[in-house]
Amino acid sequence: MESYGELLRTTRESKQLDLDRASREISIEKRYLAGLEEEDNSVFPGDAYMVGFLKNYADYLELDSEFILKLYRNKQIQESPLPQGLYEPHRPRYFLPAIIIPSVLLVAVVVTVLILINVKKKNKTEDGVVVASGMKSRQYELTDKKFTQRVYKGDQLFIPTGNDGKIILTVRDTLSAFGIDTPSGVYYVELAEESELDINGDNASDMIVYVSDISSTDESRGAEVSILLRHGVAVEPTATVASEDIPFASEVKSSHPYKVIHEDNRAYPFTINASFRGPCLFRDRVDNAQSVESYFARGDLFTATPRNGIRLWMSNFNTVKITIIADSKSFDLDIGAAGQIFVEDIKWIKDTDGRYKLVVIELD
Repeated sequence: MESYGELLRTTRESKQLDLDRASREISIEKRYLAGLEEEDNSVFPGDAYMVGFLKNYADYLELDSEFILKLYRNKQIQESPLPQGLYEPHRPRYFLPAIIIPSVLLVAVVVTVLILINVKKKNKTEDGVVVASGMKSRQYELTDKKFTQRVYKGDQLFIPTGNDGKIILTVRDTLSAFGIDTPSGVYYVELAEESELDINGDNASDMIVYVSDISSTDESRGAEVSILLRHGVAVEPTATVASEDIPFASEVKSSHPYKVIHEDNRAYPFTINASFRGPCLFRDRVDNAQSVESYFARGDLFTATPRNGIRLWMSNFNTVKITIIADSKSFDLDIGAAGQIFVEDIKWIKDTDGRYKLVVIELD
């Protein structure tokens, strides 16, 4: 049988990649990549994590991930021990009653299970979502706070839209990938994947979804997800910031040149979204208020809406993905080096020509 671990290793070497570089580029720890190539499952916290990492690594190496997963599953089947009954010697005839009675009981159990399955198939909602007998779909209302919950097929998520209206999202699938029905279509998010979804069809990201746990074999386990609304703390686009609160470009003090990410004829509140793919000590100060320090782990999300500016301290810049939303446009900041300590200001400044610029300033 072809070895999926050997195929991963030879492909990586043919691309002249070492494990350190692959680990940085795919954001998976080196020991996990080595475990995949050595086919050592003991280094992973669970089978779901191993399968998720294997798929991501295969995609990174431009291999057929479905074929790689098939090789993995074939190996698992071959290494599984044979049923104990295959080793038992032939029983003499006087053991026949002892065999018949358990067999009758087994048939009764099978018939009962088939009846329950048939009943379960009849318990379907109008959109085809199966609801287990005795279990009702649950409903959650999303706010500007991060939503973390294990959800199941048929559960609904409500997003308030003003004027007492709301957008309804329905969990469609919790097997191998998290599927969710939205007004603009169906979206799927893989294990350990972070996706930005446009749920109302306006070509703008409305929410961030991260899947931290999902089974590839048991749909009834549901999916552990984290969701953050992009505009959960949205400010009216017509809101502006007083000109006297905006510093001049000549007042910027830094040995590094600032980077302009957006220009306009006025200054207004903007939104910062940060998602974490690893541990990071993170501190923020919004509009010269008191700074807040927190520790974030993989899958955590942070959002803020400063009127003028925000200062960020990060202990491991490589683990943070930062997106700035201003005037309905999104701007992603470059990711720094692994372990890099980074301090930066993101704020409006004004130039002598009367233009306002939203800039990123790296501080010493």
